[in-house]
Amino acid sequence: MIALDHVILGSPDLEATARRLEAGHRLPSLPGGRHAGLGTENRIVALGEAYVELMGVADRAEAEANPLGRRVLEATAQGEAFLAWCVRTDDLDAVCARLDLAALPMSRTRPDGFELHWRLAGVDRAFAEPSLPFFIQWDAPEDEHPGRAGGANQAAGARIAAVEVGADEAALRDWVGEAVPAVRAIDGPPGVRSVAVAGSGGIEVLRP
Repeated sequence: MIALDHVILGSPDLEATARRLEAGHRLPSLPGGRHAGLGTENRIVALGEAYVELMGVADRAEAEANPLGRRVLEATAQGEAFLAWCVRTDDLDAVCARLDLAALPMSRTRPDGFELHWRLAGVDRAFAEPSLPFFIQWDAPEDEHPGRAGGANQAAGARIAAVEVGADEAALRDWVGEAVPAVRAIDGPPGVRSVAVAGSGGIEVLRP
């Protein structure tokens, strides 16, 4: 199983980005939590099967001490920017074997105290080549997936309808192993170019 899991929108000011998305696109977000040891934190725009992750730096010194934190600092120095995108799998070990990758266990504690656990693979490649996604497998009940965590804050019925990614379609398929529903490769600079969210009020197209 391969499906779109989330798109990461980096921000130099998480609260300001959250206000912009809610006021301009009717997309509320909720606090996600801190990423231990990375110096970063996030907010979640919950969209059912997938979500938009707003990521920023919480501790500059800590962020400067690791590759991911430095990437967020560099990418958001001039403002918001799409950082990466992620696909979900139910067999990360098979993905790692096919692509000769190592899985990295991760966790964060939500504001309500619940500790989320997951494993990632291909993060370094995805940040170096933003046309390609990284992979995730969640070690959590389905109803604890961040896309379902919006509760009263979730935009009613809103779902990611399409993601446009600057990418070579053949290279993308070779990396993922199959087409990713809702993701469309387009010409242009590598990486996510736009995210279209469909809801009861129509289509909202997100760009930095």
